[in-house]
Amino acid sequence: MMALFHDRLNVALLGLALLGLVSGLVFWLLGEPGFAAIAWTAGVIPVLAALCVEILRSLGQGEVGLDIVAALSMSAALLFGETLAAAVVALMYSGGTFLESFAQGRARREMSDLLSRVPRTATRHRNGALDEVPLADIAPGDLLLIRQGDVAPVDGTVESAGAMLDQSALTGESMPARLEQGQAVMSGSTNAGEAFDLRVTRRAADSTYAGIVRLVEAAQESKAPMARLADRYSLLFLIVTVALATAAWWFTGDPIRAVAVLVVATPCPLILAVPVALVAGLSRAAHFGVLIKGAKPLEALARIRTLILDKTGTLTEGRPQIVSVNRQGDLSEEEILYFAAALDQASKHPIAQAVVAAAQARGLALPVPESVVETPGEGVAGSVDGRRVVVGGAGFVAAQTGVATPEGTVLTAGSVVVSLAVDGRLAGHLVMADALRAGTADLLAGLRRLGITRILLATGDRRAVAEAVTEGLGLDAVRADLTPDQKVRLVVTERKTGPVMMVGDGVNDAPALAVADIGVAMGARGAAASAEAADVVLLVDHLDRLLPGIEIAQRSKRIALESVAVGIGLSVLGMVAAAFGYLTPVQGALLQEVIDVAVILNALRALRIVPGQTGQGAGSPADAAARRLPRPKSTAA
Repeated sequence: MMALFHDRLNVALLGLALLGLVSGLVFWLLGEPGFAAIAWTAGVIPVLAALCVEILRSLGQGEVGLDIVAALSMSAALLFGETLAAAVVALMYSGGTFLESFAQGRARREMSDLLSRVPRTATRHRNGALDEVPLADIAPGDLLLIRQGDVAPVDGTVESAGAMLDQSALTGESMPARLEQGQAVMSGSTNAGEAFDLRVTRRAADSTYAGIVRLVEAAQESKAPMARLADRYSLLFLIVTVALATAAWWFTGDPIRAVAVLVVATPCPLILAVPVALVAGLSRAAHFGVLIKGAKPLEALARIRTLILDKTGTLTEGRPQIVSVNRQGDLSEEEILYFAAALDQASKHPIAQAVVAAAQARGLALPVPESVVETPGEGVAGSVDGRRVVVGGAGFVAAQTGVATPEGTVLTAGSVVVSLAVDGRLAGHLVMADALRAGTADLLAGLRRLGITRILLATGDRRAVAEAVTEGLGLDAVRADLTPDQKVRLVVTERKTGPVMMVGDGVNDAPALAVADIGVAMGARGAAASAEAADVVLLVDHLDRLLPGIEIAQRSKRIALESVAVGIGLSVLGMVAAAFGYLTPVQGALLQEVIDVAVILNALRALRIVPGQTGQGAGSPADAAARRLPRPKSTAA
């Protein structure tokens, strides 16, 4: 609401300044210089009044800003009768703040568009019927229907006999969990099984989606360290400006030269170039599905030199995949996969879908199963090619066939066994585990090209599992068997050598994300706790979005610094020229307006950053990753 008020105020001030300037020019052309001066003054007064209010607010907070120079130039121009110069300065200043407001508004719109992918309604039981209601209308005690594939919008408990939920975004556990009636369901969990009823225990305002909205609000209100740096140096620039203006007046006896110096110095590009470039960078990053909480994290992201990665759901897919096939009878490995996948076609369980995907990847032609009976969360029984087939957990298969899984079956941490029986005999097992994300080696190489010199893995898994998953990646260190507090200590230790970025997706990662210089959450599946603690949220499940995110941050910062350096350099040259009498106040105002518009337009180049086009070869990993990134969907997930 406050942002909308400031936007409208900026538009109104720009309109008044423009009206005053144009009206005065009309009177001047008609030979009425007195009315022209009145019109120009009338256009300046509202802008000057608003500027004085802003200066008093800043001084009340202990800040000395460059707005003081703008106020001095307009006041001095009015005092010494240079009303046209004052009107030009007023238009210049109000136009600059309008451009900044426009850039911020554009960033807000693009970030808001990203939220349109979030479901806004839920299906509620009411009077024997189902109603689609807004999330805001959901209250504790309501009964919701959570369909297969739906994300639980609020916290609650399972009201049905049971539910199969993918909680990997919340807990880091890649395998779906079976919850019984009365057990708690965390918002952000995905229904991986049959539809079930959820009894609401908390309002939607406490849900995952409310957390994402808060991220956007934080992004809009943030102020970057570079902007504060400008404020710290504003006093020095103010002293130099006033000293030069005073010297010009003292040595020449002409107060108009002092006015000209003040006019050329107003407003310094530091006021506008830094926030415009960084806000434009926020907008551009959002275009790639990288939600950065604000300008401060964006600027910090450009300085990162150490990266710490979580494993499950971050470095790995977070989804089960077949890692081995163990034979227990006469069937070959391919036949075991064939029968298991053929029957699993009838199930929507994530593990069943992974088995089917593996068979299809091998080019197996799967027949349609018959007489299928599924026990949700346990397994499936049916007929394939006229043979009786049972596939599922070891306990389920043993209950169906009376044949137990041998004691010698070897499991690694985080893996699960899918047993298969054919015609009442145990045929074999499919060992499922969480696999490394495709292209991870290229991603890490791209990150090193962007200046990250140290990359570590931090995981709660056993060291043997962590080392097996990361073999050949060239990590600088692997830290395994870590508890959440040990991850925090690792981040604190690494911060001693430079800025640290931590990437994770689970509740157990949240403390480390919060303590890192930049915390990045994999937010595609609603990791509420980690998203709240993080500075950056990847809104789609692609780790390689780190590449465009970091590159956009680096180039936005570089564009801001370029704009400031060029703008200040030109302003100083103009101030010297004005001090020696080569520029009148009106000419100085016009020159400074050209400078400010130029630096703002240059800062807005950050809206057109295309990751991978500069600073790297055309065939670099970062370039390839940026080209293959799918854009976020604008429809509800």
